[in-house]
Parts: sequence; structure tokens; C-alpha cells
Amino acid sequence: MSTSERRRNGRDLDESRGESKGTAGGESDGGSSAAFTAFGLRAEAEPIRKGLHVVATPIGNLGDISFRALATLAAADAVIAEDTRVTKTLLAHYGIATPLVAYHEHNAAVMRPHLLARLASGAALALVSDAGTPLVSDPGFKLVSDALAQNIEVISVPGASAVLAALVVAGLPTDRFFFEGFLPPKSGPRRQRIAELANIPGTLVFFESPRRVAEMLADLAAVLGPRDAALARELTKYYETVRRAPLPELAAALAAEAPPKGEIVVLVGPPGEQALTDSQEEIDAKLTKALETLSVKDAAAIVSAATGQPRRKIYARAIELTGSSVVRE
Repeated sequence: MSTSERRRNGRDLDESRGESKGTAGGESDGGSSAAFTAFGLRAEAEPIRKGLHVVATPIGNLGDISFRALATLAAADAVIAEDTRVTKTLLAHYGIATPLVAYHEHNAAVMRPHLLARLASGAALALVSDAGTPLVSDPGFKLVSDALAQNIEVISVPGASAVLAALVVAGLPTDRFFFEGFLPPKSGPRRQRIAELANIPGTLVFFESPRRVAEMLADLAAVLGPRDAALARELTKYYETVRRAPLPELAAALAAEAPPKGEIVVLVGPPGEQALTDSQEEIDAKLTKALETLSVKDAAAIVSAATGQPRRKIYARAIELTGSSVVRE
């Protein structure tokens, strides 16, 4: 950091706090604990502004963290972590002694008021997730939202993201993408949600657990057809792999293998022009396939969303295909 940057940061700190470090409110004391080690060198962390610092951490490779993130974690009064055991490993690797506070979906309702009270009193807290950028499929959103509602400053310290890391190596269009996160765990609701996403004109990005990924890919293939797709596993780690193939091929390969290990990101390319102009034969084929496992109502909803055709029209055609007006709802 240059001298001018240090001076500018110092002015920002003075203006935002209006007081020196070590005052009441749990602010950093500027002692020897506000330091970190990188490349074998010990560095003192400069004071940071009061407020909630949202800090991105590595998604696997501990080297994927910025100096600013390290300095923020070292200078904060506490680090709010989803799983303190995971974050403890990161802090220990860089010689950071900042206290940890657990904040996850099971204790969020109880802990959030205490954290907001600390922030309101002038503390500088760092929020991290187990891996990557906080608030992406983790419980940090409510804390940030409530902090902003109380006029508490929220500061972004950007860095690693599994979504972007997967997107840039997938070989799929990157100009537009939609991050869905985790799909429903059961096939029926999962297929219905996939159908709702079918006509989004961009690459779809999902997280999935290793034990469900084969079934999830099968449902993606059933609803979306032979779109180009990629499965990224263990990104930035030693066993990182990226498999690229049409959805049916990926689904068949995963169905024939043992469940993969590690963190998984699934990406699906956008619909082609032909996907938006299905012929009647193609619509009938999709309806017939959907009716094998779903009620007429659910099958019509899924095929309607996937083809862009009116739901009433698809529902009427589904009844015709069943050969009876008395159908399973």
C-alpha cells in the first residue's frame, strides 16, 4: 500500500469513527494481535472503519485471498463465521488471532440482535462464509439487511466466488447468467422449478450436493433436453475437474458412477432458438415423458414453462394424450 493510500485510509477512518482506537464499543485496539503473516513476513494490519465488512475467503486454495481481506480479518474486532472450525483453519494459516463468533442458520435469530448491538456501538466486524463470497447460499443476507436498516455501514471486501470460478472455465456463454443455488431436493418440485427457469436467456448456474447430483442432472436433461452443460468439482483444489457435455450425456455418466466427492457447481447453457419454437410433435414428446411420472396438472405446468406455450393449451393437449378427461391431479 502506498503512502498516499495509507494517509487516505487514515483520514477515512478518523472521519468515520471520530475517535481513536481502543475506545468503548469493542473497536480494534491496534495492538500486536492486529497482524497477519504472508510469504513468511509478519505485517501489521491498519485500522478499519467501524461497520460490517463482508469478506470473501478462498473456496479451496488458501492462496486465493487478497491482502486487503487478510488485513480486514486481522484488524476486525471479531470475525463472524458460518462454521468457526473452517474459518479457524484459515485464520491460523495466516497467523490471525481475531476472535471468532458463530453465526449460522440454527442460531441466526438469537445471535443477530447481539451482533447488531455491537455494530451499533461502534465495532468493526468481519462477516465470512465457509468458502467464497458471503451471502451467496449462506445466512448472511438477513444480517446485512438489518444492518443497513439501522444505518450501519456495510463494506464489501471482494474475492473468490465459486459461481464465477465455475462460469469462466465451463465453456458456456458468460455475457448473461442466472444463479439459482440449490434446486429442491425432490424430483417433482425440482422439475417444476427447472421448467420455470427453462426460458431464461442465459447460462444457468446451480450448486448441488454430491449425493443428489446424478438425479438432479437426470431431471435437468428430462426438462431442458440436450443443452450444453458443465459440472465443476473441487474448484481451485488439487483434484479440480470440469466435465463438459450435453445434459443427457452428463446425466448418463453420473448415473453410472459412484457419487462424486467435493463441492459441485453445475452449469447449463441457454436455450437455443429451436428450444423456443417447439413443433407439436416435440411438445407431445415432452408431455408424454412428463406424464410418465407426473400428474396432468404438473406435467402441463412444466411443459408450458419449458416451451413458452400457454398453460391452458398444454393442459388440454395433455388430457387428449391421456385419452380420458378423468385424470390424476
